[in-house]
Amino acid sequence: MCGIAGIVMRDGRDLDEARLDSLARAMAHRGPDGAGTFVAGPIGLLSTRLAIIDLATGDQPLFEPEGAVLVANGEIYNDPELRAALAGAPYRTGSDCESPLQLYRRRGVDFAADLRGMYAIALFDPSTRQVVLARDPFGIKQLYYVETPEFFAFASEAQALIAAGLAGRTLRATARAELMQLKFTTGRETIFSDIQRVLPGERLVLSAGVVVERRTRPALPAGGPVAGDDEALLRELDAVLLDTVAHHLRSDVPYGLFLSGGIDSSVLVALMARLTDQPVYALTAGFAGSGGADETALAGRVAKAVGAEHHVVEVTEADFWAFAPAVAAALDDPTTDAAALPTWLLARAAKGRMKVVLSGEGADEVFGGYSRYRRAGILGALAGRSRTRGVFRKPLADAPALKGWRDGLARAEAAQAGQGRSTMQRLQAIDCAEWLPNDLLVKLDRCLMAHSLEGRTPYLDPVVADFAFRLPGRAKVRGGLGKWLLREWLARNVPAAEPFARKQGFNPPVGEWIAARAGSLATLVAAQPGVAEFLPPEQVRAVVGDAARRGQAAWSLVFYALWHSHHVLGLEADGSVEDVLDAAGRAG
Repeated sequence: MCGIAGIVMRDGRDLDEARLDSLARAMAHRGPDGAGTFVAGPIGLLSTRLAIIDLATGDQPLFEPEGAVLVANGEIYNDPELRAALAGAPYRTGSDCESPLQLYRRRGVDFAADLRGMYAIALFDPSTRQVVLARDPFGIKQLYYVETPEFFAFASEAQALIAAGLAGRTLRATARAELMQLKFTTGRETIFSDIQRVLPGERLVLSAGVVVERRTRPALPAGGPVAGDDEALLRELDAVLLDTVAHHLRSDVPYGLFLSGGIDSSVLVALMARLTDQPVYALTAGFAGSGGADETALAGRVAKAVGAEHHVVEVTEADFWAFAPAVAAALDDPTTDAAALPTWLLARAAKGRMKVVLSGEGADEVFGGYSRYRRAGILGALAGRSRTRGVFRKPLADAPALKGWRDGLARAEAAQAGQGRSTMQRLQAIDCAEWLPNDLLVKLDRCLMAHSLEGRTPYLDPVVADFAFRLPGRAKVRGGLGKWLLREWLARNVPAAEPFARKQGFNPPVGEWIAARAGSLATLVAAQPGVAEFLPPEQVRAVVGDAARRGQAAWSLVFYALWHSHHVLGLEADGSVEDVLDAAGRAG
């Protein structure tokens, strides 16, 4: 696990290694355990390392006898099985990331087809002078790039490309509209005009710094739902879940779990307890004394039932005012998901106690947890559109600056047409292509890597997806509840989790907190230059002033003001929310 980056000069000139040094400094938080570079004329690769597997010999770059060189950010969970299948291959280290290098020599660009894990990989083959970039099918690990007439450059974080002077800070207005209305941005293009994403599952082949080929490994299996008996499905589910958690516990460093009290993390902690001899270290965010959804008591009962060591991290209004700027600074590829704040604080609390954290992202998408999937089960094709309403409602939704916010989703919907899938599956596939990688997984990666922690997501495993995505609809939605099969498994294995009770979600009471200082905050947000570019001050003040009722909309504006101050204006994120916004207003 680390950060990776690289530069390929397009004119054949030797690379200025100072540019690699700038990238390394910008990603130092991702790899406090070491850094390594490879330079061959116009090509340079970089890795900053957070040591998880093979602490002694796993430093990168990695090399194979015929000269190919690799840097990778991620974990290959089936590395032991791959090594057994590649008997006789000239392995030089115990690193799990060496298997992709050995597979490349046998399969070429298709080397990632059998990888089970999360990864962003860059590989250079001196025999062809080509560079290959690859990203895991769900997009758990991010990879960004910029193309200019002079060079092609890539990095694990968009901000690294900007900090190294390889990309500018100019924004795309359509992406800003998406961010405001969807809470994330869609597709290949990021909010920065110069920077693009390697898409989930994509492999790019570069020759002389030019993309000459793109291939994609799909995250989800083809075809519609398949029939299955409840008892048989529960037995298969147990085997699939046990297998994925066992693979995700492969680590040479301490690990733990974020336990929310919900279905997904409760299933994980039960399986971890079954597979480990020591009590599982579990952290839960609490919102005591506020109107936020606080499930610490339920999480405590689950932890007690499985023998986990449970710790509560109280997230307070004071934390919001103190740390929201740092959270915005961490999310260079922005999402206005308010759960980023407790995720960041949980990671801060976990640092020093563990290096690896398991988390439940992806369960809703592959097992059918969201209300829109439940509507699809009832309404069929009539419910076939994803997110028809944005965060901001009329009349603000009609503002020119928010036009086109749904265009990217419409393209994703069109891409899912005609594949023989049910309406529910199409909605799941859209979420897996857009919402999951560009909101939930970015949030997890940045909030944890800000504290040099690795996040692992057992539900986002090809073995799990192949089983869960093709479940019959009644195994996903039943009795008005999503994730029926997961709930039934939990009811039988950990009844203390109360799996058939309605869950509250993992949302801090940001509207309540903003409302407490709405008067002064509304003025500061309205005066922030990035916000003033696209919304009149009276509309901004109206939204922030009504934060008690319009919490997400108010938070979206506050977050964007903080984010823009750091990532566009280049101001430090030190100080409270008011301090940062006041400085931004004066700078504008």
